Amino acid sequence: MKRKLLSGAIAAVALLATVSLIAGSAIAAGPSGYNYNANLFVGTGALWCTQTDPTWTGCDAYLGASVNDILTMKWNAQWNNCNANGYDSATYCLGAWVSNDWNGAVPGGDGGVWHYKIIWVGSAAESSPYWLPGGYTIWNNYEVVMDQGTSGGVHTFFALATPNGYGAVNGQ
Repeated sequence: MKRKLLSGAIAAVALLATVSLIAGSAIAAGPSGYNYNANLFVGTGALWCTQTDPTWTGCDAYLGASVNDILTMKWNAQWNNCNANGYDSATYCLGAWVSNDWNGAVPGGDGGVWHYKIIWVGSAAESSPYWLPGGYTIWNNYEVVMDQGTSGGVHTFFALATPNGYGAVNGQ
């Protein structure tokens, strides 16, 4: 379940960060769970889902048991610059990263805990000089350098790039 939510969480950050930049000012923290001054979202899966598209009525079905999980997303200013400038320019995107943490070990949660680290690598993906071996491509311009978590008492890695930190290669 968490793996399919990864792309949605990234979409929410990309869309809402771009909107705040286009508007010309950062949006302070509020009931939405987003704090654009801090490049941070903290809220339930349901709150994130309704902030992604308030008209969408399929959040419960999409999130399933993860609807009450706590989602924490953090991203850097370069992520905002990349989103505002087309997703494929090293000038605006090099060093862009986002971290998504799903915590289902809460009352009403799905019981799993999952962590993702995503970096910008450009449209060349695995051929990019910024690519880190061991990750996987998402959205053509990004690499998931860490995708790991625990579900049902089993710890699993789907991606663990080497190295897997932010700033690991060529200024990233």
